[in-house]
Formats: sequence, structure tokens, C-alpha cells
Amino acid sequence: MWTRKQLLLLFCCIGGIGGFFYRLLNMDYLDKYIPTTFNVFQQPNINHSIESVVQLNSSLFKLLKIIDWPEPPSAVNNFNFSTNPQNCDYRLLNPRDTYRVGEFLEVLITARDHKGQPKSYGGDFFQAKLHNTKVRAGVTGQVTDHGNGTYLATFLLPWPGNTQVQIRLIHSSEAVDVLKRKRESDPGKVYFSGYFHYNDSSAVVECNLEVSGNDVCKYTDPVSGDTWQCVRPQKMPCSSLVFHSVGGYRKVTNALEDSLLSGHSNLGEAYIIFNLHFLHTLAELISKLPSCRPGQESLQPSGFYYEDTWTSLLCQGRHFPEPSSALNCLRGKDIHMFGDSTLRQWFEYLERFIPSLKRIDLHVNYQSGPLIAVDVDAGLVMRWRAHGLPLRTTKTMMSDLHYEAAHLAGIGGGPYTVIVMTLWAHFTSHPVRFYIKRLERVRQAISSLLFRSPNTTVIIKSANTGYKSIFGSDWLSLQLDILLRAAFKGMQVILLDAWDMTSCHYLPDSIHPGPPVIKNEVDLMLSHICPH
Repeated sequence: MWTRKQLLLLFCCIGGIGGFFYRLLNMDYLDKYIPTTFNVFQQPNINHSIESVVQLNSSLFKLLKIIDWPEPPSAVNNFNFSTNPQNCDYRLLNPRDTYRVGEFLEVLITARDHKGQPKSYGGDFFQAKLHNTKVRAGVTGQVTDHGNGTYLATFLLPWPGNTQVQIRLIHSSEAVDVLKRKRESDPGKVYFSGYFHYNDSSAVVECNLEVSGNDVCKYTDPVSGDTWQCVRPQKMPCSSLVFHSVGGYRKVTNALEDSLLSGHSNLGEAYIIFNLHFLHTLAELISKLPSCRPGQESLQPSGFYYEDTWTSLLCQGRHFPEPSSALNCLRGKDIHMFGDSTLRQWFEYLERFIPSLKRIDLHVNYQSGPLIAVDVDAGLVMRWRAHGLPLRTTKTMMSDLHYEAAHLAGIGGGPYTVIVMTLWAHFTSHPVRFYIKRLERVRQAISSLLFRSPNTTVIIKSANTGYKSIFGSDWLSLQLDILLRAAFKGMQVILLDAWDMTSCHYLPDSIHPGPPVIKNEVDLMLSHICPH
């Protein structure tokens, strides 16, 4: 039995990654904006500030309000004024010697700077979780920002036996401010290459969602309306663009900004350990959950790991331990996957897991696809292709890159059609207005698909955790994840919470999580395709 004194071993702010402010959003608040005002009427100029964009478009302002984040009261010119996780402290609220499964634990965090002074404002980006590596268990905690330098971390206690609390800081409020400013003011920090071929001439030029200058090739997808731009090559027509690839990354931060973004890594870790008594109330609750179906609201937390198996708190998730069980679920299905490499991991898992599912070599760039695997006897066709530009990939043909909304327009749908999509990772470095416009197009395309074929299964995979740079941080991913959830709120689609599933596992942080996480994500997807 652990004593109260032993409980006070918690060290509050451990260097790391993540945060859960969005989990405390009032979804009634989102109802005022989604779906009727999820619409951006004007494409603002790249040189406009966020404030001028807001003036141009009230709908955009309302969406930006959803992802509003506390800012430091003044510009930070000294690293010592930023939050130092080693100086933070906490107060365990209502501590007891033992806790029961199904109860909640609360920890009050007080942020302090490098001089040991308490912070007077919020905006720090924390991640909190309970875990037990011996039984391979984990669950996310929810962090509430009080706006005054204190935060409340709340944890559901979902399994019996010992458990450990871990609270980690990835970005101080000062570092978040850097990420936000650089996202909006430096849209070309990630740039792309366009390969032009015309007669015997060739050229490689810079391309992006928008490029500066007057001599620019502008491309618009005739179906979806998505746009792309390239610097016009000399003496070559714009129609001679044949290939695309990532170009490179520009350094856009100074020494102080670099220190703010990297100053919290490689810190030691300490935990608080609890002894939990088992109650049947949580098990009884899980047994009474509804079947997995479209349109279900996400919960906080949405589930937990125990013995490396994910238990959903939203619906009665199933598990598919044998290839035959997964194949029986997918028999006769026509599966279309659109997204990034985190979704390609699902395609790869199923291709390995089901021996009869065989890849057809289309002789394309593997990074961007399209990839296809079939089981003729089972009538199963499974496809994956990268979403449209922007896309950080090796050299690939432009003709192989399809915008999601345009491709969806060519799918008839029906009870045997499954659409699986994710859209976020390649947008983290771009101004958020581009992402909002993209979501609007995808939402309209899915709405049209469900109108003509309401029995189509549509699954939206949320963002992963694991990014750690100015070009792709978890805070940037979180901002897009909030908007993704808002875009599809109220629709008959399935939003699969990969954020929770990647943030509380015992494996090291990675944008591409390990096999146990992927297996549980795919099992949850199959639970929605083939509910109880």
C-alpha cells in the first residue's frame, strides 16, 4: 500500500510532447459554426495579415476563434522568461492512500520560468497520461488552462493495480507563439519543386500553394477547385509541368526562437504511483456501450490501453486477432484510402495481415501511390493514394496526384464502399486559411457522396502525435485536428481518434507509431465497418 507521503513524489512538468486543450472545447459552441458557416468565400492575398483576413471573411474569423490560443502579454526577448519544466510544481487535489477504478484524479500544475518565478499567464502546451508499462496500459489525461499560469490535469482511472502519472511539457507559451507566427508569416519555409518538360528542354522551379512574383503559373483543378502555383519557367508553357517533389526547408528562426523551441528536451522523468482497487462499474459501463456507428460524438478520453489492447469508451469496439476474422469483415468491400503515410500504415498492415490480399504493381512512386491490393476470391479491393498537393514526397508524376474532393466525385458509393481519409500532416507548415479552404471542399464532396449513397461508410482518421519541429509540431497538428473535427461535426461519418491512441501508448513518440498502435487503430476501423 502506498502512503500519502509516497504519493507526493510526482514531479509535475517533464519534458516531452503533446497537450489536450481541445478536448475541453464546448461542442455546443461549435454548433454555431458547423456546418452552416464552414465556408470561406474569398481567397485572401498571401501578404495579408491574419487580422486583415478576418476582416475579409467573418466565417474564417469564426473558425479561427475555435483554435484561438493564449498569447504571452508581450514579446519575449529572454529565454529565462519562458516556462522551465524543471521548476514547475503541482498540488495533488484531495489525495488519498488508494483510489478506485472509474474514479478521477486531479493534479494542479503551477508553471514557473527559468528563474523560478510563477507564470502569470497561460498558453503552455502540456501532455498528460496515466500508464503502466508492466501491463502495457495507458490513457490520456485532459489539461485545462486556467489562463493564469496554472493548469488542471484530470485523469480517469481505468484499470486495477498500480498506475503512474506522467505530465510533460513540449512547448512553453513563448514557443507556441513562435510556432503560430512562423506558420502565418513564413508560408514558404517548406517549398516544393515542379519539373517541366517541353520538347528538348527541361526546368525545375519552385512551387507552392502560393508563390511570390508576377510571372507565375496557376493551376486549378476543374472538379474540386483546388489550386497550385509554380514560378513560370522561361520559354516553356505552364502546361508542361510533369513531375512534383518536395523542394526543401528554409530556416526561418533566430537563435532565441531556436532555444525556445528546443529548450525542453532530454529531461529526466519521475512519476507518482497509485494502487487501484477494482470495481465492476467501468466494465459494466463498457458492456452497455452502443455499437460503433457513424455520427457518434467523441469522448475524453475516447478509450485506453490495457495489455496492449485498446478499449473504446465510445462504442463496443471489436478485435480481429486472426486474418480470417479481418477478411470476413472486409469481404466484398471496395475500400478507398486517401491521406498521408500515417494512413498508408493501415494499408500496409492489412496487406501483411491478410495473406490472400495481394498487391498489384502499378509501377508508381510508392510514397505517393496509388497502391492497390486485391483478394479476388473474397471480392475485396483495397486502395491507398496520397492526398493532393501540398505533399512532401519524392519525385512523382503530377497525373498520379489526385485531390480528394475531385476523386470522391468519381465514386458512386453504396453499402459495400468504404472511404477512409486523413488530411493534416502536410498542412502543418502552411497558413491555416489554406487548410480551412481544403476542409470545406472535402466536406462538400463527402456530403454529396452521402446524399447520393447514404449507406457509404466514411471514416475520418484524426491527427497523430509525434511531430517535433518548426515544420511539424504537435501543437500545429493539434490546431488542424480541432478544425478537422469541427468540419465533420454533425455528419454521418466516423471520426477515429488516433490522437488519443498515439499519445498514451508506452512506445517512444513517433509520427509513425509502432505495430501495436497500428493494429489497434485498424481493429477500431474494422469495428466500424463490421459493428456488433
